[in-house]
Amino acid sequence: MRSFVYILASLLLAAAPSFFWSNAAASAFSVRIPRCIRRASSPCMVEHIPISPTTITKRKMTSSSSASIHRGVINGAPPSPPSAVSSLNPITAALTKFGMMTFIGGMCLSLPLSLLVPWLLHKIGVLNRVQKEKASLRMGQRTARTLMTLIPFIHVKVEGTCPALPEPSVWVCNHSSMLDVFVLLAKDQLLRGGGKNRRPIKIVYWKQLEDNVITKLLFRQCGFIPVQMADNGHGNSNDYDVSSFRFLLKETKRAFAEGFDIGILPEGQLNPTPEQGLLPIYSGAYTLAKMAAKRPIHMMAHYNIHQVWHPTRGMMNPTSRNVKIRVYPSAHYFESANEFSATFRKVVGEYATHGRDLPKDELEAWTNGSAWKKHKSQMGSSID
Repeated sequence: MRSFVYILASLLLAAAPSFFWSNAAASAFSVRIPRCIRRASSPCMVEHIPISPTTITKRKMTSSSSASIHRGVINGAPPSPPSAVSSLNPITAALTKFGMMTFIGGMCLSLPLSLLVPWLLHKIGVLNRVQKEKASLRMGQRTARTLMTLIPFIHVKVEGTCPALPEPSVWVCNHSSMLDVFVLLAKDQLLRGGGKNRRPIKIVYWKQLEDNVITKLLFRQCGFIPVQMADNGHGNSNDYDVSSFRFLLKETKRAFAEGFDIGILPEGQLNPTPEQGLLPIYSGAYTLAKMAAKRPIHMMAHYNIHQVWHPTRGMMNPTSRNVKIRVYPSAHYFESANEFSATFRKVVGEYATHGRDLPKDELEAWTNGSAWKKHKSQMGSSID
């Protein structure tokens, strides 16, 4: 009840003129994020880790050479985003923009208040660290869900269900907008198995996002896991510090032991042109799942979020307000990094690009592994 009052009070403050939000509240949330959006270079919310166990002690890690070749992009030059064709009339577009800015402003105001209670209870010893992280995650999800309900600037359709999971898992998803983290937080209760009793999740994120006070507050209090990387720009190979990976692996194993799921975005950076396909896929999710007691990997996909808040055009020019999220119920124990990358590209890539699944038989073949085995037998020993 107290958290609802906090949120309601924040909403009253959020009903300020659009000039205020466009110049103050929205920028408060985006002190560093807009620069990230303009570059579209950061693995902004959930990190990919292109690693192999044999290289973690040798040198700084760089992503595979395929990262420099993406849908005809060579040597790291990013594709030019196509001109957006808006499905919104000017009035609806303006209302959508205002609603989104009000939502972001509401998050800026209500999230610190929502997180204050578990922080104080932890400080006085009522909650231990794990209890504080779980409570903070619930408050962050509830805040996003409540604000998105009271400020319906987008329409989100969730497709598919996932049963309650018997063990901690790795979740992977595509990444095309700064808004997708809020949508996934708000709809998490419908996406991952267990409903209100679902397993808590820890997200792997780029540490430079802590330059923003709001994301720093949320990520640290929820116990999300940071990873260090150089800011190399969109389309270029990501350069990781090996010491950061050691910390990541340690924290991932501890999170699994404490009952958390782990969330990773294998594209690793904001994709400004999802209608042309996914960015290069990295196998860090597979590596972490394998090295942390062979955990299962679950896939989900979203479609059209970039039309609401685009990675390069930003939140000022929404061209749609209809978003879809698809969760796939099957748990995957992949045999190799190549199998993971190919399956993610086929299954998630189809939905992220077109807003629909593969044909039923083809989808079933990829999710049960038979399509990969067939592909592997055709390619012979050239893939593993």
